[in-house]
Parts: sequence; C-alpha cells; structure tokens
Amino acid sequence: MGRLIYDSTAASFDIDDRLLAHFRVVAMNKLRRGESFMLQIPTPNGGHASLFISPSIPLVLQFFGGRQPQLDIELVEKMMHVASSPDGLLLSERMV
Repeated sequence: MGRLIYDSTAASFDIDDRLLAHFRVVAMNKLRRGESFMLQIPTPNGGHASLFISPSIPLVLQFFGGRQPQLDIELVEKMMHVASSPDGLLLSERMV
C-alpha cells in the first residue's frame, strides 16, 4: 500500500502500490508536458475526492512495498487517454 499526498499537507490517500506505480508514469508524463488533469479517487465512505493535478501543486507519491511493481504498458496508455478526457482519471483498484 502506497500513499498519494496532494498539495503537501492538504490531503493524502492510501493507494495500492501497483496502481500508484501506473499513476506515477501517467502523472510524470502529463506534468512534464505541462498538462493539468482531473483525478478522481474513491474515499472510504463510498464517495470520491476530485483533485486538479497541476505542475504548480506539490504531489508526493510514497511506496511502502519492497519491490518495484511491474508495469502494464496497455494500462498506462489507457490511463493516459482517460486522464485527457473531460471527466479525468478515476483511480480505482478495479483498474489493475
């Protein structure tokens, strides 16, 4: 289990290391190009949080597992495509 920390201290979310590793590639590519995007993360109470991911907002990804998860290139490509949509990327454990 890893953690996504958004805007230094504003919010943190526990996310499976494998899913977080795929998101890291997507975020790195989009932010490197200066592209902002919407991220939807399910919350424990059944709702979801919407985060506007932007190059100007600090984003920290912490991995707690001992090994680097193997990446699925098709999943990364799908996530990149969805992140560019008007609704943005829904980060869900069902993806992996």
